[in-house]
Amino acid sequence: MTETYLVRPIGLVRSPFTEKVEAPRQAVAAESVAGRVEIFAEHEHALADLQGFDRLWILFWFHRAAPSASAKVLPPRSDRKRGVFATRSPHRPNPIGMSAVRLEKIEGLVLHVRDLDLLDGTPVLDLKPYLAYADAFPDASAGWLAADPRPVWEVRFAEPADAQLRWLDGRVDVDLRARITDALALGPQPHPYRRIKRRADGSLELAVKDWRVHFEATEATEARSITILRIATGWKSKALATGTDPALELHRAFVGRFG
Repeated sequence: MTETYLVRPIGLVRSPFTEKVEAPRQAVAAESVAGRVEIFAEHEHALADLQGFDRLWILFWFHRAAPSASAKVLPPRSDRKRGVFATRSPHRPNPIGMSAVRLEKIEGLVLHVRDLDLLDGTPVLDLKPYLAYADAFPDASAGWLAADPRPVWEVRFAEPADAQLRWLDGRVDVDLRARITDALALGPQPHPYRRIKRRADGSLELAVKDWRVHFEATEATEARSITILRIATGWKSKALATGTDPALELHRAFVGRFG
């Protein structure tokens, strides 16, 4: 089949997430994140009767996903590649995604939503009401994701890291503590999508924007935990000494206080 189909967006998403690494992987991990869906004027009458539904499906275009023809991808929760149709990867033959969000209110052409996991500017292709009787199947098998039934990893913060995060709170434009917890709750395994790597000395490091998070992992039969040891700047010493990027001022102050 070689037909080509043309789709046009019906609106755009407005959200606090401007970078791919900032957005949660699923809407359930974006609890209470507020945003808007701005519908184009020609679709005004199509919004009739939408008020009253608690949740909506947003069908959208992964406009920031790199083009890919790969049949297999490496998902964040897998240690090996999986068939793309068995994942929710944005790197698909047709980069279409879907997300269930909570509808709070409608003001004209603007839908105010929560539990939003989409990037700012995401093109919206369609909206559909979420119907629990038709869309929820709690007993459905989770396929390869069911292979590890244990709970997510517990993320703890050692006092040095906790003090550093308290100092950074309000000084950076991202909730570092929440980002660290979300990224590491899936596990400590080095993974390019989650920007986790093993350093030359064997320690583990997570990158969050231009900050580096050093941590250790402990795994027992009934419990799995990750301890955040400290936060470090991601800038090199030379850049800290001579660089002119405005962001360096905060990093210099951080290094001056914590070393």
